[in-house]
Amino acid sequence: MRSRYARLDRFLSQRLGQSRREIQRLLASGRVRIDDAVTRDGQQQVGPFSRVQLDAELLQADQARYLMLNKPAGVVSATRDTRHRTALDLLDEATGDDLHIAGRLDFHSTGLLLLTNDGNWSRQLSTPGNRVSKRYRVTLEKPLSEDYVRAFAEGMWFEHEGITTRPAGLVILSDHVAEVTLTEGRYHQIKRMFGRFRNRVLTLHRFAVGDLLLDPGLETGTSRALTKAEVLAANPLYRPG
Repeated sequence: MRSRYARLDRFLSQRLGQSRREIQRLLASGRVRIDDAVTRDGQQQVGPFSRVQLDAELLQADQARYLMLNKPAGVVSATRDTRHRTALDLLDEATGDDLHIAGRLDFHSTGLLLLTNDGNWSRQLSTPGNRVSKRYRVTLEKPLSEDYVRAFAEGMWFEHEGITTRPAGLVILSDHVAEVTLTEGRYHQIKRMFGRFRNRVLTLHRFAVGDLLLDPGLETGTSRALTKAEVLAANPLYRPG
């Protein structure tokens, strides 16, 4: 998960194999640029995606990447698995290199899965205090009632973890279909909450993270890059760096 930052003088010393004194002289000469701007400040922070140049030599030019994947059932939300196909297996080798998953989906669940090489973005996306919402469409074995709505809104006690879930939104769309909104991600949370009513989840499909909606034109098992607006839509609180 790429998220490391370093002072410029340390970055240059490690990359060039030169002493701190030599690096200070190099900086003073105005030969170093970060993101195309000359810098002489050795304490300036170099981010994981900063473009760093010495004269015409490019020392670092990694790019932050953000993808949405329409996950099919029967795929593991992992980078590696010895038994099952993974989300990264659905990407071509060049696209999937160095990516990790930002917010997992269960093996049988489908829908919006986010992948990135920006550890800062994915961490802020999943930080509980940010309360980024995730929205799901759920199909149940038995009919729903208003008792479900009240129970989800009040939160449920999970004895194994010793916690009460945060209030969750539940909108009944039909007798057996509901839309659920969570701002946390406990282990099998939705299935366990409906399990309190002894009502088995038949299908679970995530269609939104924050204000980011799954692209309706994205075929199952395929992916595409997010736009800059979509990166912020997934987590409006996110600030690079």
